[in-house]
Amino acid sequence: MLTFNYRYRIYPNAAQEQKLIEWLEICRGAYNYALREIKDWCDSRKCLIDRCSLEKEYIIPAKAKFPKEINQLNNLPKAKKEFPKLGEDPSQVLQQGIKQLHRGWEYFQERGFGFPRFKNYGQFKSLLFPQFKENHVTNFHIKLPKIGAITINLHRPITSGFVVKQVRAIGKADRWYASINIQCDVSVPDAMPHGHPIGVDVGIQKFLASSDSVSVQPPKFFKSLLS
Repeated sequence: MLTFNYRYRIYPNAAQEQKLIEWLEICRGAYNYALREIKDWCDSRKCLIDRCSLEKEYIIPAKAKFPKEINQLNNLPKAKKEFPKLGEDPSQVLQQGIKQLHRGWEYFQERGFGFPRFKNYGQFKSLLFPQFKENHVTNFHIKLPKIGAITINLHRPITSGFVVKQVRAIGKADRWYASINIQCDVSVPDAMPHGHPIGVDVGIQKFLASSDSVSVQPPKFFKSLLS
């Protein structure tokens, strides 16, 4: 399997750009809400079992389970009924925001630091369209769900045999880009090992000495320039 990522400049019109900005803010709101659920659950587990703070305390039942990724994704349809604004975003794009949060959470669990942070206005800068039924990229346009065809500068043509798997729309300052992930279902053979292993030692008197009795003297570039 061969996978490449190409980035192209795209030129959405005023209506398309406004829609992209609104989608970014909707995804940011869903991201922050999901993070608040995780943070509240974690904070509720920090209090002592025999006393609580006089100022404030998180009252979450002890039986409440950690808000996992699958649970938060399943709650999105219910949230759309309560907040119809969420329905404006493509469902898969909205789901990717939640998945991005949990990737950061798993990374925090592995490292022990780097707790996910809330995103302020303008800090959520990309939308991931994870699935395409057919190739929506032509020489002049790229077609995105619920937004239509957007003009694209396809400075590097997509190689024949490759299929567009996902597209990430990225907003940087006043410009927009499309990072296109393409794949080709081919088997790439691994390089066959050849030769024999050797040991290499780097020193001062001898720049390099190998287990094959090969030694290389220091080049002494500075002294050769002075002479």
